[in-house]
Amino acid sequence: MNFNGKNILVVGGSSGIGLSLIKLLHQQQANIYTISRSASAEWPEDVHFLKADVLENLDAVEMFLPDQLHGLVYSVGSITLKPFSRLTDEDFLKDFQLNVLGAARIIRQAIKPIKNAAGSSIVLISSVAAKTGMPYHASIAAAKGAVEGMALSLAAELAIQHVRVNVVAPSLTDTPLAQTLLSTAEKREASAKRHPLGKIGQSEDISRLIAFLLSDETSWMTGQVIGMDGGLGKLKTS
Repeated sequence: MNFNGKNILVVGGSSGIGLSLIKLLHQQQANIYTISRSASAEWPEDVHFLKADVLENLDAVEMFLPDQLHGLVYSVGSITLKPFSRLTDEDFLKDFQLNVLGAARIIRQAIKPIKNAAGSSIVLISSVAAKTGMPYHASIAAAKGAVEGMALSLAAELAIQHVRVNVVAPSLTDTPLAQTLLSTAEKREASAKRHPLGKIGQSEDISRLIAFLLSDETSWMTGQVIGMDGGLGKLKTS
């Protein structure tokens, strides 16, 4: 993959999957723009950074972005795991706002340079839980299911402008967001055993797939939800 001369926006690039993706795209000579609530000392020096919260004022985004945007990745998310009886209206609203509304607001701000690129790619992030019933996942599964529905509608609407929209649906990945779920050796072992491949996902596993979806190698792929989940979403091995 070669991203030389390509402008890519990564939203939520200060840690985890977003940070891994920025490093990978930089190696492939992309011009990287990132929007996040905080900066990372691990970013390459030439990354363009806008400090912003996706749920607050985004007026600065339009001026921040270049005239053409060849790729957009929304790598902002949440993990809300509670028994259904303990989930509040606020839990559901927060997950929806962060995962769905935040993505919609960013895409609206970026839609002009995306269309100007005449062949751009949008990648959103869902979860294996959106299509695989798991206890305690009702709020986040509902939000991620909405992400997938929005992505399919956008893929249909933007196809005439040759804008591709795809979704990556990971299982539990070793990122700061999942820190409390992987905080002990026992928790890590139990999580690994739940996956048919017997291991936990790494940020690089997901970022490599995202980079592939951004690249010209997938110029005939749109409207797809792709699992990167160690087999958890499709396989039963015991």
